[in-house]
Amino acid sequence: MSSEPRTPRDAAPQRMTPLAKLPLFMDLRGKRVAVAGDTAGIAWKAELLGAAGAEVSIFCRAPDVEILELIKRGVAPGRLELRLEPWTAADLEGAVLALIDSDDEVEIEAFRTAAKAAGALANVVDKPEKCDVQFGSIVNRSPVVVAISTDGTAPVLGQAIRRKIETLLPPAIADWGRLARRIRHEVTERLAPGAARRGFWDAFAERAFGLPPGPGEEQDLIGLIGQSSRPTGKVILVGAGPGDADLLTLKAVRALQSADVILFDDLVSPEVLELGRREARRIMVGKRGGRQSCKQEDINDLMVSLAREGQRVVRLKAGDPMVFGRAGEEIARLKAEDIVVEVVPGISAGIALASALGVSLTHRDASHSLRFVTGHAKSGELDESLDWKGLADPDTTLIVYMGGRTSGEIAARLIAEGLPAETPVVLGYAIGQAEQHVVPLSLSALLDGTAVTPGLPVVIGIGKVFEAAQATSGQEAPARMESV
Repeated sequence: MSSEPRTPRDAAPQRMTPLAKLPLFMDLRGKRVAVAGDTAGIAWKAELLGAAGAEVSIFCRAPDVEILELIKRGVAPGRLELRLEPWTAADLEGAVLALIDSDDEVEIEAFRTAAKAAGALANVVDKPEKCDVQFGSIVNRSPVVVAISTDGTAPVLGQAIRRKIETLLPPAIADWGRLARRIRHEVTERLAPGAARRGFWDAFAERAFGLPPGPGEEQDLIGLIGQSSRPTGKVILVGAGPGDADLLTLKAVRALQSADVILFDDLVSPEVLELGRREARRIMVGKRGGRQSCKQEDINDLMVSLAREGQRVVRLKAGDPMVFGRAGEEIARLKAEDIVVEVVPGISAGIALASALGVSLTHRDASHSLRFVTGHAKSGELDESLDWKGLADPDTTLIVYMGGRTSGEIAARLIAEGLPAETPVVLGYAIGQAEQHVVPLSLSALLDGTAVTPGLPVVIGIGKVFEAAQATSGQEAPARMESV
């Protein structure tokens, strides 16, 4: 293998793909909106419009109970008016928006024509093809507002997306948004566009995902303005998990969304990378045994260099960064350079393997301890310094990382130390990714060193807890099983 390091490279930049609809945010404060219909859906739309400050006139003959309740309680800061009569073209004059909920095609077309004549944008509830504008699902952290559109084709999907975003945005983000509004003018006046201003708002955003702003927060932030003409960089070691983006922690997603640069491993899936901030540079610094790789020293140097430039660097590692990921070396180097470093844990491949199989690694009837080991030493050979006697305990569950090339030697050593040759083993390939599959076998099947298929990343599980995986070989199971 060549000793020359692979040069880190930027991934190709993404371009804007076609937009089904252009998202716009409309100021309705003090503006008139005409709403026609007597349904609960109309009540919800009227409440939404009133919450945005509109003066809403509702035209209907037999209002739904939801409409009557809405009129009774009102909605701030807007105003609501109930007109128990059918709408007319004159009623739409002066409105900026006109909404109708009706199944009468003749009435709908007349309403749209009248709205156009009045200079109003029209919306027909649940008929996106007849709308000038559409309503999406909303995450309300005003003044922070997030809107989701599915172009009217899948409202339930939009609601599901909204629920996911709701979990990512703490309620206190609203308080931070209002605080940003109060200090924005001073920041603009005192900091020039570019790195200094961006650095301030980056620091602000990082605080916003923590606790709500305290009593002295505003003065504290104003005091930070202009303290440094150059933002301070930092490095965040983030666990990307086994590959499934749904298994990332919320903190990991937030780190990716705030990154200036993402340094990622070979094993990090495209789905996880997609969650990174759109403008962030993506640099692949893969390290794989038996393949041409970046040297660890080069990766360390790159992190230091980027952080000194004031960049917010996310070092994205497959699995958990603190489990056989050489994170200790990276942390030591960064601390030696006085660079702030933070760690966000991830789901390790061994834990993901157990989840895929539906197996408890410490089932009390089969295991009283759990041990994670690396399949090779720093030299690339079998690590003779491991506690092989302890690892061969039949009541211990053993998870071996990076053990593909040394699997035969591992099996021979464990059997020599007394672990039964029939001990269940599972080979978990590409756990958490689309290619995921699990091969159950016995410890003796590893002896000739050919049982592990090269190419895909593999984690090896050894122990009695995997008996169930052997029993379900060739049957339907949580992970795709292959017989041997």
